[in-house]
Amino acid sequence: MAARTVVFICTVILIISIFIKDVSAGTFAIDYDNDTFVKDGKPFRYISGSIHYSRVPAQYWDDRLHKIAAAGLNAIQTYIPWNFHEAEEGQYDFSDQRDVVTFLQIAQKYNLSVILRSGPYICGEWEFGGLPAWLLRQPGLKVRTMDPKFIKPVDTWMTKLYTTLKPLLYKNGGPIITVQIENEYGSYPACDYNYLRFLRDKARTMLGSDVVLFTTDGDGDGYLKCGTLPDVYATVDFGITYTPAKNFAIQRHKEPKGPLVNSEFYTGWLDHWGEKHSTTATAAVAKSLDLMLALGANVNMYMFEGGTNFGFWNGANYPFQPVPTSYDYDAPMTEAGDVTQKFMTLRSVIRKYNPVTMDVPPSTLKKAYGKVPMRFASTLVDHMDNSAVIPLSSVYPLTFEQLGHYYGFVVYKHVFRMAATGNLDLSGVRDRAYLTLIHNAEVSVNAVIERDNGNMTVPVSVSTGDYVLIIVENQGRINYGNHMNDNVKGLTTNVTLNNKPLEVWEQTGFSYNASQQVLFPTKTSVSKGYSMPSFYAGILVVDEPQDTYFDMSQWTKGQLYINSHNLGRYWPKKGPQVRLYVPKYYLSRGENFILMIELEQAPCLNISTCYVEFMDKPLINGTVDGAEDSSEKQADTFLARMIWLLLDLLYSGWEWLI
Repeated sequence: MAARTVVFICTVILIISIFIKDVSAGTFAIDYDNDTFVKDGKPFRYISGSIHYSRVPAQYWDDRLHKIAAAGLNAIQTYIPWNFHEAEEGQYDFSDQRDVVTFLQIAQKYNLSVILRSGPYICGEWEFGGLPAWLLRQPGLKVRTMDPKFIKPVDTWMTKLYTTLKPLLYKNGGPIITVQIENEYGSYPACDYNYLRFLRDKARTMLGSDVVLFTTDGDGDGYLKCGTLPDVYATVDFGITYTPAKNFAIQRHKEPKGPLVNSEFYTGWLDHWGEKHSTTATAAVAKSLDLMLALGANVNMYMFEGGTNFGFWNGANYPFQPVPTSYDYDAPMTEAGDVTQKFMTLRSVIRKYNPVTMDVPPSTLKKAYGKVPMRFASTLVDHMDNSAVIPLSSVYPLTFEQLGHYYGFVVYKHVFRMAATGNLDLSGVRDRAYLTLIHNAEVSVNAVIERDNGNMTVPVSVSTGDYVLIIVENQGRINYGNHMNDNVKGLTTNVTLNNKPLEVWEQTGFSYNASQQVLFPTKTSVSKGYSMPSFYAGILVVDEPQDTYFDMSQWTKGQLYINSHNLGRYWPKKGPQVRLYVPKYYLSRGENFILMIELEQAPCLNISTCYVEFMDKPLINGTVDGAEDSSEKQADTFLARMIWLLLDLLYSGWEWLI
């Protein structure tokens, strides 16, 4: 009797455990017969928005995801930047700002499904398209192919990543419903199908054969040719359209049945230094979204919040055009997560298809802390001379990658062993060099040399014992297109004088961090006479930390640090971004240490002009001369509205107006 009771109890426990497992786990698949996704056996259509956890302070993840849910979205899309988690080979970091698991769990808290773009390449205007720079230490490497030098580290990384994220798959009780294979591979000339198959098979092996895998490419047959595989669901991306059926017809060439998917519907566009800030009319975005949703399409809005390229994480396009620190993207939420008119307009459209009752959280408070005096502290070279870092010697200049120093700056020094007059050729500068020639113990030449900018020679006259200092800045690696293998930084070819290579160099990598504060002079040092690049320091006293914007309108170009946080690059003389976003979590009550590395020209000949200012509004669409502030992202201008109306009439007919 007792034995039967035990067997009965064990059977009941087994049945209950199976039931609980089935309840907690879910199913997500494609119903080809009905042209839809199915979630737990029911038709499912996602209305999604892109947000990158690497571009939003971790303390604000909850705020941003809450707002996305309040907009009526039921999903988010996010990239996994490989280099953000494996900055050095074999050293993984999934903590704090890199804690993607927590980010995805917060998304689940707000009932947001997750469309995961796992890479290994992501583009996204991110440094090297998310690939780690240490890959470039291998000469002849061909990224995004089956090159063994590339595929072996890819295999190791994807194993680590998928092991970490597998518990967050929807079938395992998490929010991840789909996983992308590579990214817009049809736009890359390699067209290596074996590479795509490798990534597909890796995902199937690690995540299971039942996980929905997809690809994303432009809405043209040429893109889909090399970017898709027969057994991975093909999706397309495109921006404003008034005839979405025509755009989706391209997807139907590869996927005759199944859900319509626009994986990147552009709510705005990216910026480059030296170009006008990109904007996209709210009315056009709203009308286009409405038309796609009316077709029953699944839409991901890229971006819903753009965020910030903190530190050195901005990418670049070719011909070489680095991306600014702000990745605002003219998205429905600003770089600082503020709700805009575009947000509210799109929310009204979305509510027609996905009723939402959740209130929209308020935008964060902003504070103008006012002016902060800055003072010269030392040149960068003085600082390096006083540090414990020992320069590395070589016959010819070494690149960033050869030094194992991937971001920031490298300081090069060459001592002339004989007198000469002629042209110093720096054609191999990648990306921007700040040259100082010391002749007879005095500065005789200061020059800025920029890659791909015509004449890259400097006329010099030197004596024995004179020396040249060249500080090279990595402005961000190319993240898209045919030139991704051309991403080595520093002095990438020999420096010549009258066509003769200069031999014997010293070089030191430099990226400021908190541990170096002890090396920073506490009083104004006696400069060796160099006028650039230099450190300037100041103290901001804060009673209550709030989000703010750092205005350096009178400065030229450089890098900003506050309390050892690398806030990113500033270049107000180039524009369009003039002010940098400072999240309140990077500030503290009391004194906050500000450090600027001004690379060219500081406004400090007069102490009254040697200051920065903290403002309560952004400025990302202007230059110092004739700056134009649209930080509030006000409603579209009359001209933009008229252009939209005319386009709409052409495509939709006069009946819509009536």
